[in-house]
Amino acid sequence: MAQVLYITANPKSIESSIGHRVGQAFLQAYRETHANDDIEEINVYKENFPILDGDILSAWEKIRGGIPFSEMSQEEKQKINALNQFIDRVASADKYVFVSPMWNWSIPPRLKAFIDSIVVVGKTFHYTENGPVGHLVGKKAIHIQVSGGIYSQEPFMKMDHSHPYLKQVLNIIGIENVEVLYVEGHGINREGANDIISKAMTDAEKHGKNF
Repeated sequence: MAQVLYITANPKSIESSIGHRVGQAFLQAYRETHANDDIEEINVYKENFPILDGDILSAWEKIRGGIPFSEMSQEEKQKINALNQFIDRVASADKYVFVSPMWNWSIPPRLKAFIDSIVVVGKTFHYTENGPVGHLVGKKAIHIQVSGGIYSQEPFMKMDHSHPYLKQVLNIIGIENVEVLYVEGHGINREGANDIISKAMTDAEKHGKNF
């Protein structure tokens, strides 16, 4: 039985979000073909996960300086414990599904905060003289990226700071098998939008069955 973490990054409802609807098509197909797997859903706009702040940065500085955990402030202790527990929860998954829109050619801010909270030295990767080495080896991920324009190919491919960034970060923490499903072009092709979304739903089902 595999542990699947389904991570969405859109504050909209399922009914008003193309990404949510495509993601749900993926999930339904996945459940039908992986009935024994355990799926946990995290919407980063609803989940109150620990984020990096002054207390956590201060605690890390103290750890690097050799200051015992017992001598940290109560806030630092609580936040470090909560962050470590959250990282362990995320790292325990075998498969990751990210569903996010492209906002201003990048990822939504809450997804960036989620990434910053799990990409932590000593927890999900460590540095060597040859560069970072990830700890989440052998896992896999898929990114369902939604954009009204077309950024998976030229001439605007260089403007995509969303999927390439997410893929690079996942590679750093050891997840090298990263698939992508682009749902794009419906914003600039209004007449063909329904066909684009319909194809995306079909593609999502195929990915879900084989993921």
